[in-house]
Parts: sequence; structure tokens; C-alpha cells
Amino acid sequence: MTPSPHSINSVQTLAKALEFMRQYRVKHLPVLEGGQLVGVLTERDIQLVESLKGVDLEKVLVEDAYTPEPYTLPPNSPLDEALTVMAEMHYSCILVVDSSKLVGIFTWIDALAACAKLLKSDVKSS
Repeated sequence: MTPSPHSINSVQTLAKALEFMRQYRVKHLPVLEGGQLVGVLTERDIQLVESLKGVDLEKVLVEDAYTPEPYTLPPNSPLDEALTVMAEMHYSCILVVDSSKLVGIFTWIDALAACAKLLKSDVKSS
């Protein structure tokens, strides 16, 4: 999990969101309004909008492209629960929320790292 992930407001432009993603080297931005999580914007969301003919990312807002009500889990959720949900639902990330506050993001990269760590420790114990 990445604690305290970079986030964006829903009234920012997709151009600004893409700039943030490149600057921070992330593919997911939680969308916050008044400090509350309202959605998640992915690099793929931006690519889909960008593929539309005549679309200017400077004029399209995050609120027009993000996924509302993203899947969330509390911080101490079992790893297998997160991995199962991600695999079954084809989610590229899960947002980690504690008492209605965004505290982290668990991405497919985190999932692969966790699996690799488990496999490595399993091999050592054999």
C-alpha cells in the first residue's frame, strides 16, 4: 500500500491530472471533494477521453471522467481479500479508507509485490 497518495479535486482539468500523474509517476489519482473521497481517476480514464475526436484535455474536468464510489477497504484488511476482489472485479487499485478518510492506495503493483514476497518466503521455508 502507498500511504497518503497524491490526489486531485474533481474540478481540475484532465490536462492537470495527467501532469500530476507524470510528475508523481502514478497511474491512479483518488478524487477528493472537501477532503472526502468521491472517486478515482485512472490513466486509462484519461486515455479513453483523449481518444475521442476533438477533445481538449484542457477543457474536460476530472468530474467528467472519474469513476465514482470506488471500491475501498479498511487499513487492516486481509491481503487475500484485496487480491481476490482485484482479480475477480478486474480492479487496478483499491483505495484504503479509515474512518471516512483516505489513508492509502493499494495498486496492482502493490499486489504483485505482495505475491512475490509471499512466494519468496514460501520458497525459503521449503
